[in-house]
Amino acid sequence: MSSRWSRVVGATVMVLTLLGCASSVPGEARPTDTYPLGREDGYIEDSLSPFDDAHPAIANLEPGLRAAAQAAATDAAAQGVDMVVTSGWRSQRYQEVLLAEAIDTYGSETEALRWVSTAEESRHVSGDAVDFGPTDANSWLSQHGHRYGLCQTYANEMWHYELTVEPGQMCPAPVSDAASR
Repeated sequence: MSSRWSRVVGATVMVLTLLGCASSVPGEARPTDTYPLGREDGYIEDSLSPFDDAHPAIANLEPGLRAAAQAAATDAAAQGVDMVVTSGWRSQRYQEVLLAEAIDTYGSETEALRWVSTAEESRHVSGDAVDFGPTDANSWLSQHGHRYGLCQTYANEMWHYELTVEPGQMCPAPVSDAASR
């Protein structure tokens, strides 16, 4: 009988452990439950050239932002700096997935909103924001982005740029985070 009892206890512990690893309540629908994120959502596997106009993440950017990103990438490359896009336009569903993941990561919606906006507020969903990489490209943009009207919007996201000034004007100081907007 003790062997059977040990198996029951062991199975119970295993089930409880697996449930504890779940990122959502069983039966709760998550944005990714219906189908995986894809290109049509603006999902970028790793990174893209700012010139990949066939990809929705680039094609759906506001045209002035896309042109500014491409001009900056051209000039950065001439100075030996490789600039890629790590996120551009996103579907509403993609933004909802990112927010759900951030809530899981940070433990509360309040903290998550410092890093990820709602789909209704996201400048990525409207095509008005682009995230660049790698770090040396972000450093280059922090020095030269204003020449293209590209400004770092959030102090806690050195990769997030928006077209916020006329080319050549100085950028305003970034707000502390997405929740401060």
